[in-house]
Amino acid sequence: MTGHAVPAPDACSVGFDRAGVSAYGTAARATFFVAVEQPGPWGRDAAAESHLPAGLGRALAEACSSRGGRLSLIRRPGRHADAHEPGHLAYLAWSGTEPWLLLARVADPTVLLQVDLDALARGDRAGVKASLPGLEESAPVLLVCTNGRRDVCCAVRGRPVALDAAGVAPGRVWEASHTGGHRFAPTGVLLPHGATLARLDLGLSTAVLDAADHDELPPHVLGPVHDRGRSPLSPPEQAAESQVRLLTGETSLTALSTSVRDAEDTTGAGATVSTTVAVVHRDGREWLVGCERRSEPTELPESCGKAAVPVTAWTAALLS
Repeated sequence: MTGHAVPAPDACSVGFDRAGVSAYGTAARATFFVAVEQPGPWGRDAAAESHLPAGLGRALAEACSSRGGRLSLIRRPGRHADAHEPGHLAYLAWSGTEPWLLLARVADPTVLLQVDLDALARGDRAGVKASLPGLEESAPVLLVCTNGRRDVCCAVRGRPVALDAAGVAPGRVWEASHTGGHRFAPTGVLLPHGATLARLDLGLSTAVLDAADHDELPPHVLGPVHDRGRSPLSPPEQAAESQVRLLTGETSLTALSTSVRDAEDTTGAGATVSTTVAVVHRDGREWLVGCERRSEPTELPESCGKAAVPVTAWTAALLS
């Protein structure tokens, strides 16, 4: 096993690790994902700066974003030679209620423009299948951010984890162009559930995949160190659900639902920082959770090479 590379002492993720900043409520928002295999180099804007056909990456990214989804480029962990076998894999993931994941194998990635993204955005699996023949059901996969052009931490800390985990779970771990939150590197997104994770290592990554086969998370990723939240939810809903998981030990990714009951702007600047969220279990139990986005007593760079800024983090506490 390669183990972790050693990041620079002033790397953004090192500072956030040292300060113990909570990862709650930091999952990038998306109700669905399109993950397209594209080997070779990626630029900072990987969709537009890769070896995908000119314009395709940007068109797919805009089409996904306009419908509440996210496009990610993926590649197999290891060396990133420009030359590669012909053909591309693509994953289509619905992360809402009752998540599902489909796999496409295409010779020409431009055919992905035929996918009915409106059907994907509403979780209509049959509609998606009808729009692109040959789609297969897929087991969950883990996308680990490794794009050093966006942030050095993702390459230095993410690539070794992706490579080691892929050695244990071949074909189920991919390098990804962007998951957001490089200050929590190594970061990953579990598809189809959209569960977004912080500070991954080999053991956590393989345990996440094992548990995902049963629509669960492993117990040791619960809590603010590793659990960033599920992407379909708003930040306070993510924080509330994550806190209920931690307090109850609930590992099922489909057992809980959330709704915002009350939100208050206490900054005077239009930013909602205090929110009451109802979290309901499928067995009928319900919790009210008070969530606040608070300023931490420190300033840190949120990206390598950037100036330090005031750190904010979501807290969550049971109200009833």
